Amino acid sequence: MTPLTCFKAYDIRGRLGLDLDEDITYRIGRAFAVALDAKTVVLGRDVRASSESLAASVARGLMDAGCAVLDLGLSGTEEMYFATTHFGADGGICVTASHNPMDYNGMKMVRAGSAPLDAASGLARIKALAEEYVFPAARNQGALKDISDEARAAYVTCICDFVDVTALKPLKILVNAGHGAAGPTFDAIAAELARRGSPLTFERIYHSPDGTFPQGIPNPLLPENRPATAEAVRAAGADFGVAWDGDFDRCFFFDHEGNFIDGEYVVGLLAEAFLSKEPGATIIHDPRIIWNTQDIVARAGGRAVQSRTGHAFIKQAMRDENAVYGGEMSAHHYFRDFVFCDSGMIPWLLVAELVSRHGKLADLVADRIAAFPSSGEINFTLEDQKAAIARVEAAFEDSAKTIDRTDGVSFDMGDWRFNLRSSNTEPVVRLNLEARGDAEMVTAGVERVRELLSSS
Repeated sequence: MTPLTCFKAYDIRGRLGLDLDEDITYRIGRAFAVALDAKTVVLGRDVRASSESLAASVARGLMDAGCAVLDLGLSGTEEMYFATTHFGADGGICVTASHNPMDYNGMKMVRAGSAPLDAASGLARIKALAEEYVFPAARNQGALKDISDEARAAYVTCICDFVDVTALKPLKILVNAGHGAAGPTFDAIAAELARRGSPLTFERIYHSPDGTFPQGIPNPLLPENRPATAEAVRAAGADFGVAWDGDFDRCFFFDHEGNFIDGEYVVGLLAEAFLSKEPGATIIHDPRIIWNTQDIVARAGGRAVQSRTGHAFIKQAMRDENAVYGGEMSAHHYFRDFVFCDSGMIPWLLVAELVSRHGKLADLVADRIAAFPSSGEINFTLEDQKAAIARVEAAFEDSAKTIDRTDGVSFDMGDWRFNLRSSNTEPVVRLNLEARGDAEMVTAGVERVRELLSSS
């Protein structure tokens, strides 16, 4: 039995030819069907050059297990989430490596109802079956059905229902698909909005899907990837800008001057918007940057609940708490009325409505940025991650007001706090730091932690 190294904390990621190939994805597809006792599975894929062949091998594995495969073709991960519930499937798989490097690919998976995989039939069970590679004979051979047109039409209707079109003003929005999967889906949404009488207009850049990613892997979380969107926003005179990652389950915002809006402030903005419509509702947030969200939720009379970082953990918390909305500072946004899953298309529509009602995006977040300045996520590639984190813990554990280990380790120092955690998908340590009303304290805190991480 050969161990499979592509199984991560909550999905599958691996280097092509080393951790992942068509044989492995075939085995995973077949194991998925067996573990979930699935009869019908939705399958989608992103635009990466390897995704089509890997998705085909997943489909073969599913069909050899007797599964009917409902094929979305090129699509976003969230379209798979939606279709799994909409078509009553027993599970869903999207072949995607999201924002990982070119030589990676992977899969995101859900079970019936678009729920994250549980302990009994989760990734550990699928991994064990795929490694063992001994499957029961299927009663019959499954078949593949193209549902791409029907699925997208239903998905677009659901997405557009999140916004009050009558409240929209004639805003100009710059959108950057990064040559990922977002372009065709966005165009379908834009067409439906226009049909409903929306006055929004759009400027598109890097819009056509291209698995070679001529502008680089679309990951607007990285500062070096933001100037193209920022410059295009200014050149177009747009009211705000939106950029997506490769499978568009994350979206990122730029104000009318091209300034990047850090994700935690978008989480606060959307939390406040939902609480205005549903007072007392529950909001889920991750543990990295928390003070702005907690303050907004408390002021609005809601209930803030912290979850571990990662889509599988947030989704389960959303379901456990029946939360109306959940957000991660990394630009994942989750919605109860979107099968408790994350979407990169719903947030920009909601922001368009907020800007239409209340004014410029920059003005909507300015006070929050001043009240709770933050560092953004800073990544450190370290030879010995455990030793580096241990040095930080030793330096702060005696003076911290509280220490929280929900995900990695978080130290509350009173006027400032930080979270330090090893990535679940990449070989890096991630630092996020925030303060109460003092941007200089953020800078000083980052330098202090940086020195501890880099010292040997």
